[in-house]
Amino acid sequence: MDVSVQTQRVVDALPDGVVVAGSDQRVELVSAVAARMLGVETADVVGRTLAEVLALQDQDGQSWCALNAPYAGLSTRTAVPEQSWLLPDGTEVLVAARIHRPALDQPVRQVAITIRSGRGRARLDRERSDLVATVAHELRSPLTGVKGFVQALLNRWDKLNDDQKKLMLTTVSADSDRLSRLIAELLDVARIDTGRLQMHTRPSEADVLVRRIVDSVGSATTRRLDLVVAADLPAIGADPDKFTQVVTNLVENAVRHGDGDVRVEVSRLEPDPSSEVEFDGVRIVVDDQGDGIALELRRRVFTKFWKDGARGGTGLGMYIVHGLVRAHGGTVVIGDAPGGGARITVDWPAYVDN
Repeated sequence: MDVSVQTQRVVDALPDGVVVAGSDQRVELVSAVAARMLGVETADVVGRTLAEVLALQDQDGQSWCALNAPYAGLSTRTAVPEQSWLLPDGTEVLVAARIHRPALDQPVRQVAITIRSGRGRARLDRERSDLVATVAHELRSPLTGVKGFVQALLNRWDKLNDDQKKLMLTTVSADSDRLSRLIAELLDVARIDTGRLQMHTRPSEADVLVRRIVDSVGSATTRRLDLVVAADLPAIGADPDKFTQVVTNLVENAVRHGDGDVRVEVSRLEPDPSSEVEFDGVRIVVDDQGDGIALELRRRVFTKFWKDGARGGTGLGMYIVHGLVRAHGGTVVIGDAPGGGARITVDWPAYVDN
């Protein structure tokens, strides 16, 4: 069967490789991506057998065609599920196929195969491994504390005085809160990744929420937190819980990673073509006096599991911040604070009554 120039252009434009074979098991079409992966020339392989062109092997040295036998088997079979295979150079690829028949009682008319890079799956596998390792590490410490103190209370209740019991129970409560925060972070990451983040957006007063956050964080640290709030701020469109989560994370990070005072500024945001601001809203700026974040690292800060040096934590906080801000239509940017530390700027859109 002759393949039109237009059809070839279409398959060549696809991100995955495509190989199509006819009823005689000979190749009718090979996309440019598939040819590059298989190490062949498109014009040279048309008309050759599928088994000869599709030079893929598994870890045991078996070929794709021999193992899957797309032209044999049950007449009800319509596809070969995606599997991991190796190219001649040893690179992993993911291969799937669709089997076409005119009718169930008819022989196979065409087999269409897709080939895509396995690097995406390898990256996902690494992320899953990182997630398991991170969760295991973060769970171990508080769980050990909870178990140890509860066991001590059970075994030595009559020998402990009230102050000792109160200290142990206070520690157990703090470790339980830490576990709850970790679980909440993991749930947020899963919802952001799958696009299932639920938000209850309504008109909210950013200045009121930020004041509460600064007061709360300030009561738990000896660092000075300076808050500057402009007058006549517009109402923002936000889920108050999510907004609180974002700003709390930024302020706590500034306290944790800085060496001096922390400054939080809330100002009015108006469209300005010269600064690429495209909407009305509120700008929240958090400055610390730490070492700052190097320019080449700033894009990585918003990825999962990024950590600043040897400091602890899950490395999920800024990923969640970025996801929550974007879900509200805002932006978050990392820059340099005047004192030499890091400056995090969040632009949050004003509420629009639909």
